[in-house]
Amino acid sequence: MYETSIRAMAVVDELLNMTSPSDNKYQYLLLLRHQLEVDERQMQEAQKVIAEYDEAYNKLTAPANRIATFLGDIEDEDTVMVSLGDGEFIANVDPKMEREEREKIVVGDRVRVNDAYAVLKGMGPHPSGPIVKIAEVLGDGRLRVSMDSQGMSSRVVDRAAPLMDAVIKQGDEVRMEPGFKLALEHFGAKENRDYFLETVTEIPWEKVGGQDEVISVIRDAIEMPLLYPELFEKFGKRAMKGILLYGPPGCGKTLIGKATAYNLTREYNERTGKNVAEYFMYINGPKILNMWLGESERQVREIFATAREKAREGHLVFIFIDEAESILRTRNSGRFTNISNTVVPQFCAEMDGLVSLENVVVMLTSNRPDYIDPAVLRPERIDRRVRVKRPGKKESRDILSIYLNENLPLDPAMVQGCDGDKKAAAQKMVDDTINFLWRKEAETEFLDVFHSNGSSERLYWKDLVSGALISSLVERAKDFAIKRAISTNDLNQGITQDDLNRAVQLEYKENEIFPKSDAVEDWLMLLDQAPENVADVKPIRAATRGLGTAQKRTGVI
Repeated sequence: MYETSIRAMAVVDELLNMTSPSDNKYQYLLLLRHQLEVDERQMQEAQKVIAEYDEAYNKLTAPANRIATFLGDIEDEDTVMVSLGDGEFIANVDPKMEREEREKIVVGDRVRVNDAYAVLKGMGPHPSGPIVKIAEVLGDGRLRVSMDSQGMSSRVVDRAAPLMDAVIKQGDEVRMEPGFKLALEHFGAKENRDYFLETVTEIPWEKVGGQDEVISVIRDAIEMPLLYPELFEKFGKRAMKGILLYGPPGCGKTLIGKATAYNLTREYNERTGKNVAEYFMYINGPKILNMWLGESERQVREIFATAREKAREGHLVFIFIDEAESILRTRNSGRFTNISNTVVPQFCAEMDGLVSLENVVVMLTSNRPDYIDPAVLRPERIDRRVRVKRPGKKESRDILSIYLNENLPLDPAMVQGCDGDKKAAAQKMVDDTINFLWRKEAETEFLDVFHSNGSSERLYWKDLVSGALISSLVERAKDFAIKRAISTNDLNQGITQDDLNRAVQLEYKENEIFPKSDAVEDWLMLLDQAPENVADVKPIRAATRGLGTAQKRTGVI
């Protein structure tokens, strides 16, 4: 059309040259030439619009480029391997790609490919992807990863370029590219920090009051094999791997566990001349329970894997599992199974795997050891079962002396009455408080226990004392002294004997550790008595104190 218009204008120009301007036809020829010019411009504009439309249409209807993952070179710089979905392809590189851009593409990067899977452009690493746990680091650098919580089985994957020289350990986390071919990004085992205490509080044995017998058993069972390995080797005696501390709540089981870690490490360093650090893993039983299939077992494996790794690095490792009955409960064979049916075998297998390690100690605590599966408590897994009893009068005095000492602000009148000796004043207040607590009067009656053989026993405040309760009553006494100092505007106020006596009374009136019901099962958790020997338990209410047992049982009151 454009050439036709040019030829037409050429003809008109020739006619104009042949025609005189005075001729009437000359004006018609000029008008014709003008119209041809207008038509030519309109034709050019129309062709431009059509070209733009065609270009837009071709772009919209062209096949989409795909995004693949670059796996590495194959033979030369023009032939590479890429993955797309579950498939892998040997692809060519677009020769138009600049050499500098080609060299920037590394294993793990995304690349844009066309229908023929030719690589057109690099796009850098994928910014997101699933996080998985490292189950094992293979010898050639590959990784076995697992996503048990999502129901996915283990899978062996390669490393992307940024992780080729990274130090990756079992239990760490990595971010996978969406195709699950390569690990792109490394994260430390952050979840393990939930179990690991950075520093163990300095708790010398002297600060664990009232548990001399338990401490002696622990030192013989755990400390001696580490301090005198040559003697144990001479007699062919293996070191124990596990110990169970059981008894009523608040009597120092957790405190003993932390004290064991601190004292054992300190004494080991003094004897060997080394500077070994303790690695205390505090595991709260209910915390690792998880509704996802296999997740609780995975956490058990992870805990023991971390313990073995730290042991090989030279640490003294303490795995302290509080409330062990919550995860190591006796298995059942009924129609409806519970999580312990799978966690208990996993725990037992991990305990058996500690045989070759000499510097790993497993400590369990429980208020209900009868709920723990017998397979866990058998010898060569949990070798010692130590009962942590309620403190007696002497033990309670020792515990109170730790919390109530001369370093606290004491009643000036009490100190003056002891010739200014704060230590003597503190000891007198300790003795008076223990005597007040140990009274056998109507006010201190707390519980009637009826035995299966027909006998009965009345328990008083003293029979339900614990280390936690003693610590709490001192804190209450501090509150009373602080409020009094504020109300009187006298900063010289100190803890008085009346503060301590009031604290004892309120502790037994309000303390949450005592069940509010009369259920025998609830109370037996707090009593140092065999459940099979107890027929009934009756808490003595404030309104009925001082009345005979027969009256309360017959309903006279």
